[in-house]
Amino acid sequence: MFRKLLVANRGEIALRVLRTCRSLGIRTVAVHSEADRDGPWLDAADEIVCVGSARADASYLNQDSILQVALQSDCQAVHPGYGFLAENAAFAARCVGLGLVFVGPPASAIRRMGDKLEAKRAMAGAGLPTIPGTLSALRDLDHARQAAEVIGYPVLLKAAAGGGGKGMRRCADVAALVRGFPEAVREAQSAFGDGAVYLEKFLDGGRHIEFQVLVDTWGKAVHLGERECTIQRAHQKLVEESPSCVVGEQQREVLGRRVARAVAGLGYRNAGTVEFLRDSDGSFHFMEVNARLQVEHPVTEMRVGVDLVEWQLRIAAGEPLCLDQDEIRFSGHAIEFRVNAEDPDDGFRPDPGLVTEFEAPPSRIDGASVRWDSAVRAGWRIPPHYDSMIGKLIVHAADRPKALEASRKALEHTRIIGMATTIGFHLRLLGNEEFRTGHYDLSLVTRGGF
Repeated sequence: MFRKLLVANRGEIALRVLRTCRSLGIRTVAVHSEADRDGPWLDAADEIVCVGSARADASYLNQDSILQVALQSDCQAVHPGYGFLAENAAFAARCVGLGLVFVGPPASAIRRMGDKLEAKRAMAGAGLPTIPGTLSALRDLDHARQAAEVIGYPVLLKAAAGGGGKGMRRCADVAALVRGFPEAVREAQSAFGDGAVYLEKFLDGGRHIEFQVLVDTWGKAVHLGERECTIQRAHQKLVEESPSCVVGEQQREVLGRRVARAVAGLGYRNAGTVEFLRDSDGSFHFMEVNARLQVEHPVTEMRVGVDLVEWQLRIAAGEPLCLDQDEIRFSGHAIEFRVNAEDPDDGFRPDPGLVTEFEAPPSRIDGASVRWDSAVRAGWRIPPHYDSMIGKLIVHAADRPKALEASRKALEHTRIIGMATTIGFHLRLLGNEEFRTGHYDLSLVTRGGF
């Protein structure tokens, strides 16, 4: 195992990695920006170093500064968390070139999976079903028109070089395609430095379901079940749960094993997530691979009883994966609510500011386990420069109804005063009949009046 590791991230995920490192006896170095100088998570690190100003490109995305700190502090490895440099193939390659272990997949796998078209072609070649659409970038608007006629409207324009909804446009007809194509190209170029876009069939009534996998250095792979991530707005996830209400035990095993074999066969290593769109007739279609730890990883941890960060570290250190697929057991129902510093009543407008009062939920409610993953504390000023997520509430109970009821009580017990948060939105969602019965799809938040 590593002697010393640098955590190249901030907030709750930095704290999450720091805690697992401490449990494994790994000394840690945490980097921070000037805006995060008093970040609560920094207390958990053995050493802290400022790497730049508040702007992310001058600090958390500053590869030169981060790598210099890692080398000068005698670290053996770098954990990128999620976001920032987590899926940056060039950074992963630079780490290795300097003799540092990058805790994640190899740069070649990040590069391959980061190109959505390359990932789609690779997964189709590995036998996984994909969404009908183009397998190459669109040359121009005429090419887009021709492809859309073959695919059939409505279609979805998507950026080849990234995700998160950037460069994405739903086109119901040719007029919308004519308007949307140049917009999508410009947005993709601005967000990812690459204006390549492609087309997929837009599937109404879809559900977003993903499988968690682990693959060791020797290619042994296991899946740890699925997570349902259908509750979204503007392509950003708000709530995740496992198991999905629409995935049966046999389907989980069959598809999960296929996913694990496919990912391992493509040279992927470490933790990863394979995302699917399930259409209204129950068919699964591959969307993308997230070559990193997911925000919603605690849902899997609580249901399967594993520490995914620990396994990331063990695999990166060259240890064999001692989890066997036939021995993995799934228990109960877990659900995660992202608590953001946003105002749901004002279009989810970000609302950073000073946390004047804070109270975490209890760790047990009506027999359910409650986990609060956050670096927030009273007196901490949430900076406006980064992602608005300030915590995650995760609840695990014997079944979904018990998990939902315990979640309601846990949210009511969570007090964050000084800014608007999404706690009220989640409480309203818990009262929604479609959500409570599990009969929901990707359109719920948009049309639900939350």
